[in-house]
Amino acid sequence: MWSPLPIVHILRKRLMRAEPGSLESAALRSWEIAPAEAAITKPAYFLPNQLERVTGWAFADEHPRREMEGGIETVHGPTRGFLLEDAWLIDGVLYKDQACSHLQPRSRRVPKLNVEVELDRGAVYCTAGGNKWFGDWLMVDCLTYPLASAEGVPVTTDQPVTVHIPGYESWLDMRPSRLAGVHFRELVIFNDRGQNRGKHERFRANRDKLISHLDAKPHPGVFILRGHTGELRLLHNELELAQHLRERRGFRILDPENADVPTIVATCAGARAVVGIEGSHLLHGILVLSEGGALLTLQPPGRFVRVFKYQADREGQHFGFVVGHAVEDGFVIDPEEVERTLDLFPA
Repeated sequence: MWSPLPIVHILRKRLMRAEPGSLESAALRSWEIAPAEAAITKPAYFLPNQLERVTGWAFADEHPRREMEGGIETVHGPTRGFLLEDAWLIDGVLYKDQACSHLQPRSRRVPKLNVEVELDRGAVYCTAGGNKWFGDWLMVDCLTYPLASAEGVPVTTDQPVTVHIPGYESWLDMRPSRLAGVHFRELVIFNDRGQNRGKHERFRANRDKLISHLDAKPHPGVFILRGHTGELRLLHNELELAQHLRERRGFRILDPENADVPTIVATCAGARAVVGIEGSHLLHGILVLSEGGALLTLQPPGRFVRVFKYQADREGQHFGFVVGHAVEDGFVIDPEEVERTLDLFPA
């Protein structure tokens, strides 16, 4: 089978300057899976004058002070499903008439038009963020997967998987179809961005699946190394900090780049606190962190990220941070400030 839609969309954008419509607007029908809910944000845990060190931030439009101080009334959106008929996934792009959604960059300049597979009913659970960042895959796509598997064949794009994905898929009972091209007679997609109770329940279910593979005992905490992986956030004394917490507090040290999923889960499960440079590697620990556990992020002063606080609030966990001091090509963190911030968390 083949479709002209990839060419049509390229020509519409180049010649007519026409932006594609949203897939949600092209749906035959939609329904609510989990309702919206209101909440008041909790304050983060941090020492005096930490926020004064912040010189820049990412994934936000303003200084993090207001969100870190808490007390903001917010509404977490609902989770919704959308049914489309006669839709296509071609080279990482979903098409339905004049609507489309890019789940990953196209692999070729001249778009592919043919597909090898036709499904009566499929459900796409992957996102553009999840296809780009491992952290989004683990904490967004993996939470939407159960919704997709309940609606049809769970489908994701066919881009290469990173080293830890097969292990997590095995322990989370995920069996997706990775497809480069498919025609869906019926396709279900989701809006699953809200931090609502339904997402919390799916997060807890995934945590329970991982924990069920071992006999986890409580322990003081885990320091998760980032090293030089991903987008560089060079903490010059990272290893010294990890060793300091191991000697002073009994923390475990995890280098996820040199560990498989069973080792990662066994190291992190039961931790009362997860500590490390802000980044997706922390999600190995966050995913098995219990309600009431603490997450302490070590933040570069020029790139403060608050995303993990939203998840911590949703899961009844405590979020805190230490902002470092900028040095050439990186930053440093005072070990005493890390310990003093850990002491702020509830016992």
